[in-house]
Amino acid sequence: MDLLPDVQAEAFLIERKKARPKAELKTILGEVLPQRFAQAFVATYLANDPIGTFTDKKLREIAGVLKNWSPTPSGTEGYAKAEVTLGGVDTKALSSKTMMATHVPGLFVIGEALDVTGWLGGYNFQWAWSSGWAAGSAV
Repeated sequence: MDLLPDVQAEAFLIERKKARPKAELKTILGEVLPQRFAQAFVATYLANDPIGTFTDKKLREIAGVLKNWSPTPSGTEGYAKAEVTLGGVDTKALSSKTMMATHVPGLFVIGEALDVTGWLGGYNFQWAWSSGWAAGSAV
């Protein structure tokens, strides 16, 4: 995952080393990443030393991590925090192209009103947007 798709990370870090050598790494990264993420990222993967103490080679390595990051899950919240939506209108009662009810012309059903179950992580948003787009396009 490229955490800085619009930034030349290596050039940015080396330039900041020259311009602000006493600034901590988390502060520098907080200029181009959300600050809380920058703090957590540095605490997990790097030393939060002043950027001036890093060699250019080390800054290139850090840039490589920022441009090719592979997050590792640390665990789950467990069954007590698990979420799922079940029930709703059976998708067999709808046109998959228009989301219109086959027995009630003009009735469109989308999103979590349908009996569609997926993993957490934005899949319900994607389903809501996609089914909404299909219905909206049909109308």
